[in-house]
Amino acid sequence: MDEREARLVAEKIVESLRAEEYQILVDRYLNKAEHTEVVGESGTGYQVEVEAFWDSIGPGNLRVMVAIDDGGWRALRPLSTDFIVAPDGSFVGE
Repeated sequence: MDEREARLVAEKIVESLRAEEYQILVDRYLNKAEHTEVVGESGTGYQVEVEAFWDSIGPGNLRVMVAIDDGGWRALRPLSTDFIVAPDGSFVGE
């Protein structure tokens, strides 16, 4: 897997997710993994999983996680990134 390209694809996905409203992220991704395939500039297909879960017990800060692999051996250990968004739409830890 071309990690540089995979990271760029993941960053683009994270950028679009960070533009979403908190409640939309909760409704769409909370404890529900969504799988898509994205094609990188090289033509390589990447499998992307997006899922969210509470960062602590109960409703509150939401951790949104993006995992990406090319379907090869990296599927066992995908490249991943995440961010935490508070109910007021601010990003935690930034």
